[in-house]
Amino acid sequence: MRRPVTGEVHVHYGQIYVESDPDNAIPDLSGAFAGQSGGLCGAAVPGVLWLITGLHTGNVGFTVEVHDEDPPLDPVWEDVVEVSFHPVSERTSLVQWAGEAAWDLNLARTDYRVRYCAQGMDEGRKLDTRVSGQPQADSYLLQFWPSPPRADRVVRQTSKNAAYRHRYARELPPPPTPEQRAETERLARQAEERAAEERRLHRERWEWGGRLPSEGLRGVGGNVRGLLRFDSDLVHALDTAGSEVQRAVASLAARRACEAAGLIGVSCVTQALTALTERRQLPPPFDDPDRMWETLRSDPQVARRSVLMAVPPERPPYRPLTPAAAGGTWLPAAESGDNGRRRRGLGRALGAFIPTVPVGDRPTPTGGVGHAVAAVHASGTPRGQQRISQPHFALPSVLAAAEPDPLKAALDAVWHAVNTYGEHYPELLKEIRSACADQVEE
Repeated sequence: MRRPVTGEVHVHYGQIYVESDPDNAIPDLSGAFAGQSGGLCGAAVPGVLWLITGLHTGNVGFTVEVHDEDPPLDPVWEDVVEVSFHPVSERTSLVQWAGEAAWDLNLARTDYRVRYCAQGMDEGRKLDTRVSGQPQADSYLLQFWPSPPRADRVVRQTSKNAAYRHRYARELPPPPTPEQRAETERLARQAEERAAEERRLHRERWEWGGRLPSEGLRGVGGNVRGLLRFDSDLVHALDTAGSEVQRAVASLAARRACEAAGLIGVSCVTQALTALTERRQLPPPFDDPDRMWETLRSDPQVARRSVLMAVPPERPPYRPLTPAAAGGTWLPAAESGDNGRRRRGLGRALGAFIPTVPVGDRPTPTGGVGHAVAAVHASGTPRGQQRISQPHFALPSVLAAAEPDPLKAALDAVWHAVNTYGEHYPELLKEIRSACADQVEE
């Protein structure tokens, strides 16, 4: 026999627990005692024991013993009950209310018979709260030994407090069967999954300008999310416009970007724009990005133009769905079997919603995914709206327009053109929308 706990423990609300649940959760009072004849040691939920004391708050005498076989019952104990218990994890502990302290009981994962013995329950109940210096009112013994499972029983009843607790347990409705508990958990998981999907779709609609994107838009990559911030309607229009319209828009955006940057007089740029129109491969130096950037730096024909950075219009902040709007199903504890399980002293609501706003979904005002760009500032530390180099955005629009995927070509070319126009980008978007509509009508 060994004694992992001996001396005094602190109780609050007349409770202390044995826990082996990996989630450190305990049932509510009715769930712990449902279906039992005894009301001092609740064992209705696997892996947990809910132990009742007479004293409401303070220290009680408490001993835990682990035996190899059924120990003899000492007549000193006034109230005695027995239950069956099987740990559900490798660690089983005696735990005070709210997790204030815990003692490892070092129990194997096997079937045990548990005897809970009490002395002085009525005295503890009458005292209610024991403070330092007061004599001990009630004490308890908790014994474990290996034994096959069987029904709980009241071995001895003496105190009025124990009699009251036993009546309470016997009047409880029977606990859910394992099949009912499993079905309740399955329905709860389904409700959480549906609510999570509703929340995901709700946020996705907001991100994509009030409508869900097509699979093509979801997978297009590049700078689509950056362009969404400037004109979500145009993004969706380009998605449904067809490849011919997408190619025409890509070429137009690249040409307008080069015009705005003063690059039309550069021979290699003119040749590249012609190749786009004729659907040919881009000529040098656009076939090699490193050579293209070198040409940008060294060609005296390249104008050194800058413009104030393009700033997208403000949009209302995202407001997550409330639980009710998300379609979540919230099951009361009485219906959900173990929905009443709570963390010590805190409580746990089934399907609690915690919306998140991924930082990675916030596009930056310059640059983006895809072709490299450089923002060139005049001098010193920029304050407020920055100036950017127009040629450094215009040339990537040419590369973007030549992308094999016509949708990606249109979106990325327009994105780079928007940044090339900078503060004047509304003029460009107005022309692009008009051109897109004209092409669709044709």
